[in-house]
Amino acid sequence: MELNSKLVERRDCMYIKRHIEEVIVQAKDHFKVLLITGPRQVGKSTLLKHLLKDEYNYVSLDDIIALKLAKDDPRLFFENHPMPVVIDEVQKAPELFVEIKRMVDESDEYGKIILTGSQTFSLMAGVTETLAGRVGIYELGGLSFREINHVSRRNSFVPSNTFLDLPIEETDHDLWTFIFKGDLPELYKNKNLDSTHYYSSYVKTYIERDVRSIVNVLNLDKFSRFLIAFAARTAQIVNYSHIASEVGVDIKTIQSWVKVLEASGLIKIIEPFSNNKIKRMIKSPVVYFLNTGLVSYLLKWTSAETLKNGAFSGEVLETYVFNEIYKTFKNNGNIDPSIYYYRDVYGNEIDLIIEQDGVLYPIEIKKTMNPKKEMTKSFKQLDKAVGFKVGNEIILSLLDRKVKFGDKLYSYPIEKI
Repeated sequence: MELNSKLVERRDCMYIKRHIEEVIVQAKDHFKVLLITGPRQVGKSTLLKHLLKDEYNYVSLDDIIALKLAKDDPRLFFENHPMPVVIDEVQKAPELFVEIKRMVDESDEYGKIILTGSQTFSLMAGVTETLAGRVGIYELGGLSFREINHVSRRNSFVPSNTFLDLPIEETDHDLWTFIFKGDLPELYKNKNLDSTHYYSSYVKTYIERDVRSIVNVLNLDKFSRFLIAFAARTAQIVNYSHIASEVGVDIKTIQSWVKVLEASGLIKIIEPFSNNKIKRMIKSPVVYFLNTGLVSYLLKWTSAETLKNGAFSGEVLETYVFNEIYKTFKNNGNIDPSIYYYRDVYGNEIDLIIEQDGVLYPIEIKKTMNPKKEMTKSFKQLDKAVGFKVGNEIILSLLDRKVKFGDKLYSYPIEKI
């Protein structure tokens, strides 16, 4: 299958090549069932329709006739939609899972059933209970800055010497325009689409359809206030009691709503790095929204310029950096990378820590074109971590080139993650 072209013409729009494509093609030979998850509108269906072309039958459970058949008679459903098949929005018919298990257990073929779903809360419950050991799970996020700039590099952002020695490819999209607009593919396929109008419809659909199907939210106005309050805390430590007071609900309700946002793929909760030899650490998690365009909309920023120059720009830039790093892992098939943060009661902070093979890579994120060695003074706290060694130390900044400050200390351009 040809996977090398940067752009592929599809009907009347341009298909943007996704970096997860090679992972999915390889996974078809290793799992009997594939599950592609991710939030609404990130391009799951478009990806599979492009990648598999005429090789697979395709059915969406948004079709009420197909949905009724799937729920009422799963065996007859598969007679009407035989393998190989892509089933979109499969979480709507968990009745299919038992029949899928029966079919794949009776067959030696791999990769003949591919499922997609955008509500991973209910979806994962059915998968783990019924299809454990038979299914490969992959998560598609929005477009990465690499993808819209047609960068060929695919590797995860682990700032080892191997990564840092790679040539830095040019990018031609404006960083803050991308941050303001966000990463949903439709905004890049349809150049005339206004992002504010798009996200208005996106949020309305999400709250009225997805939220109500996941949890019984009695007051949608309060949930909307919660969504805005949470967006205003992206890249910050979560304090549930403060949010509960602001929204006007109890802490348990806030905690259940946070799980809804996680299940919908709208946020990622990052836990603090923990080691017995490092004392007096702050143990509350940090939250990151997974779409900076949605944050811009919810907080009513009107342009990339006002966002860039606003008081909240540092938090939004950090959110963007986390998202892009996280996407590099997901696009390589790792949906749960070891990414942490560090803060203690003495004021020491490390924005991100990536752990791989017992090596810690501390990262500081700065909205500056003048990075300095002094920005990394908190990194020394990791020297106390028993069982780990500290690798390269990184300042991610707005400087457009890599700079070496010391034996293991580098500044690396945010645009080139």
